[in-house]
Amino acid sequence: MTDERSTKKKVQKKKGKRKFSGRKLLIWMFFTGAVAVICGIIGYMLIILNGERILSENQDKFILPEASTIYDSGGHEIMKFSTAGGNRENVEYAEIPKLVRDAVIATEDKRFEEHKGIDLWSIGRALVKDVVTRSAAEGGSTITQQLAKNLFLTRDKTIFRKATEASIAVALENKKTKDEILTMYLNRIYYGKGVYGIKAAAKYYFDKPLDQLKIWEIATLTGIPKAPTAYNPISNPEKSADRRNVVLQLMFEQGYITKAQLDEAKTHTFVPTQHSVASDTYPAYMDYLVSEAEAKTGLTEEQLRIGGYNIYTTLNTNAQSIMEKEFADDSNFEKSVDDQQVQGAMIIIDHRDGNIQGLVGGRDYEKKGTNRVLVPRQPGSGFKPITVYGPAIETGDYFPWSIVQDVKQCYGNYCPSDSNGNKYIGPITIRQSIKESRNASAVWLLNEIGVKTGLKFADKLGFSLDSKNDRNLAIGLGGLTNGVTPLEMATAYSVFANGGKSVDPHSLLKIVDGNDQIIYQYKAPDPVQLMKPETAYYMTDIMQGVLEKGGTGTRARIDRPVAGKTGTTQHGIPNYRSSYNRDAWFSGYTAEWTGVVWMGYDHTDKNHLLKKSSSQSAAMFGKVMGEAMKDVPKSSFPKPKDVEQQQPPAGVTNLSAIYDQQNVKVKLIWAAAEGSGLTYRVYRKEATETAFTRLMDAVSTTGVDDMSVAPGMSYTYYVTTYDANHDIEGTPSGQVSIEIPAEQLTPVDPGNNGGTPNNGGTTPGDTGGTPGDGTQTPGNGNGNPDNGNGQDPGTTDPGTGNNGQTPGSDGQTPGNSGTGGTNGTGTTGTGGTSGGTSGTGGTGTTGGTSTTPSGDGTASNPVGGAVTPPPATGSTGGTPAGG
Repeated sequence: MTDERSTKKKVQKKKGKRKFSGRKLLIWMFFTGAVAVICGIIGYMLIILNGERILSENQDKFILPEASTIYDSGGHEIMKFSTAGGNRENVEYAEIPKLVRDAVIATEDKRFEEHKGIDLWSIGRALVKDVVTRSAAEGGSTITQQLAKNLFLTRDKTIFRKATEASIAVALENKKTKDEILTMYLNRIYYGKGVYGIKAAAKYYFDKPLDQLKIWEIATLTGIPKAPTAYNPISNPEKSADRRNVVLQLMFEQGYITKAQLDEAKTHTFVPTQHSVASDTYPAYMDYLVSEAEAKTGLTEEQLRIGGYNIYTTLNTNAQSIMEKEFADDSNFEKSVDDQQVQGAMIIIDHRDGNIQGLVGGRDYEKKGTNRVLVPRQPGSGFKPITVYGPAIETGDYFPWSIVQDVKQCYGNYCPSDSNGNKYIGPITIRQSIKESRNASAVWLLNEIGVKTGLKFADKLGFSLDSKNDRNLAIGLGGLTNGVTPLEMATAYSVFANGGKSVDPHSLLKIVDGNDQIIYQYKAPDPVQLMKPETAYYMTDIMQGVLEKGGTGTRARIDRPVAGKTGTTQHGIPNYRSSYNRDAWFSGYTAEWTGVVWMGYDHTDKNHLLKKSSSQSAAMFGKVMGEAMKDVPKSSFPKPKDVEQQQPPAGVTNLSAIYDQQNVKVKLIWAAAEGSGLTYRVYRKEATETAFTRLMDAVSTTGVDDMSVAPGMSYTYYVTTYDANHDIEGTPSGQVSIEIPAEQLTPVDPGNNGGTPNNGGTTPGDTGGTPGDGTQTPGNGNGNPDNGNGQDPGTTDPGTGNNGQTPGSDGQTPGNSGTGGTNGTGTTGTGGTSGGTSGTGGTGTTGGTSTTPSGDGTASNPVGGAVTPPPATGSTGGTPAGG
């Protein structure tokens, strides 16, 4: 039984093997391959036929289509974009230098000479990468395919479009030679800035014919077509240089240049040259418009310029023309020492709808094309509303009238300093701090609310600061790692102007194609409340003070309310001492428009610094906005409900301080403030302290005594009102300072410079003492043996004086202690000889006394004032000097 079962299993296994025999597998593979080949042949034939058909039916595609038309915010035609006329020069194959051809082939299609329009290897590689990345970003197009794509002006990456592109490429390869295809490509390709073709590009960027281009210049031009906006050396010199180096490396790897040529070519820096190619009207705005349209629609710059579109914009031609006129006026800028002139940029946004009214990218934008509205610079004090005052008020703990400390103080190794003429003025309101652009108080406030709070507020307003390097107090003064652009500043200030709601700046409204089909329509995003309306209102309120007398932005005034902030940054050149600056800003807004002005040098060094700070930026703002807004109806800043309920109580006036030496205290007195339910807060700072501390709280009277003063110290005081019902503190009073006299201890020195004898009694000196209670009779013998020898006129018991010196055995009379006058030696008078002396000492020093036959003794006056003693009972006596 077992053998039978084994035999059956073997038979079953053999039957299974016959089922998948090698012979059948080979037959299956043969027919599958045959079908694939047949399908491939049929597909290829279809591709060829389709390409031939497209070429024959669309010969007009070799001709550039109609130029697009631009319209302003009112729907009026402004201009047509540049087309082939004036911006295109065709070149013959023989005119194209070999190195130019080599550079293009090495970069765009290294197997150009080998394939027949389609490079299957490149397509396969691109498909694999697209599958891996799950995108359609990788290109596998040959030069021929790129030419086909450009002829049909489509950029979608669908299979249908790729198949059509391939069919046209194969047809082109059958109809044209490789030289003709490459020539057509180099004449047809777009090189940015409205320039078409390699010949026109060489003139535009380098002002040279093709045969005079150097290797690095050839590589620069070759790198542009991949992304004309990003890689042209005028708009983005750094990205252009990176792309150029990629082209050079490819040329080296494929043997077109040597290692020495590669290294030498990488050392060059592009310097823009003047050229004769006509520029578009309002070039900076138009470049910004095209970039926005590219991002919104997916169309290329070339398609937008020559696609026959009607493009509707937000441009206010009046405002734009005024900006360009003022930027063309050299008197609005400082004069440079050489050809590198002071540059500038300006942008205006209607923050009610986000429409960009106009922008200027530089004084010579039409020649050089760097749009400085998009270039990051250090904002200086213009960033204080973003990282300090705005976030402080947003917490609800601070208001325009809240007190901050403008004091010299270090925070670790960071020691901010005021640049004002009157530095470190102590307690001031936020309103005054921002008006005078005080640094110390701004950093003090940021330290109080915390850097994290400042960073969070800035992030809401669109600033992506360096999370590591910008986490410090320097952000309060605009000391940033990467800087910010004028566009970013205008967007942030627009939020203050718009009641705290987000603003979406844009230049593009609508694009309509030649068939009147809308291919893009701007739709405003839902506004987001980025800060409390009260915060925006209070910030607007305090920034209006910047333009008032004593503020830093007075030159920005126009005929309607303006709020704003100046900003200046120090030069930052190591080991160089100078008060000149690197950047100067004014960021401001009316109830309708927000405008930002920046001035500075593109490249800062010791010879290229600003001398006039932010005053000229403020003046430019005033000139442009004042004229541009003449026909704009006036409106009011948005005002939240009930915001008026939170107003500070009246401030304290007539503060005075008097020192009471006898009781060792300072008496403070002030005038009562108007208002009910108010109390007072008293602040004090000793001379060695950096900040004031609250000495007394809830004071209900208009005067207090400071009993905690110490001799030899100096104190400064101020007083505020406080409304406990609303938890609001009033503005600081004026400050008063007082010095407390130091104690002086002078030892007794009797006997020198005695008084003059006087008949009938004792005459006090200038600083005489207070007389003793009783009379004294001289004792036997000499007076105080230390200084002066008195004669013994008789024998009588000594009198008793107040707080006097203990009587000596030789008849020394005790005297009163106190602050005395000049030590002196008594002089002999009639009836007796003057004995001891009255000395002048410090507070509490014991003075001596004169010896008189029958006279009253005199003692020192503790206060140091002149004293008239009682009449003498003896006939004659000595006069104490200053007793």
